[in-house]
Amino acid sequence: MDTTKKVKWVLDPSHSEILFKVKHLMISNVKGEFRKIEGEINSVGNDFSGASVNVTIDASSIFTNEETRDTHLKSADFFDVEKYKELKFESTSLKKIDDENYVLLGNLTIKGIGHEVKLDVEFGGFITDPWGNEKAGFSLEGKINRKDWGLTYNSILETGGVLVGDEVKLSAEVEFTKQP
Repeated sequence: MDTTKKVKWVLDPSHSEILFKVKHLMISNVKGEFRKIEGEINSVGNDFSGASVNVTIDASSIFTNEETRDTHLKSADFFDVEKYKELKFESTSLKKIDDENYVLLGNLTIKGIGHEVKLDVEFGGFITDPWGNEKAGFSLEGKINRKDWGLTYNSILETGGVLVGDEVKLSAEVEFTKQP
């Protein structure tokens, strides 16, 4: 195998998910996901050190298992999907820590506002599926403050707390297919 050849890996959306959770009423978490995602990794050979990662998320695909909440999240109070159709992530570095762990830095753009985020990445390995496609799997975790992206909607509770927490925990399980 040529270890200097540039390789493109394409996200397999049927075997990938991007999830989030945020505090609700300061006592529990509300979980959600984005159901329409596209992405690619460009690496040198099968070495992901220094690879570029780009992901596009359809903002209107947000799903929290509650239609009224999903409609509110799509409104101008949150993601404003009529004006901002996509969330984008573009890596600035992917640093290998050991055989299974990486640190991914990149620019996350929500509502036209970009900020750097750090994601911890666990590499699940390579496998060839029954149809001869080479696959690579990853688990990712990170945290952001939603207010950094202008997602500032909230309500003060009578008890002195807030309806929605500022910290959003991100996690993803993603599978990529090596392109010929």
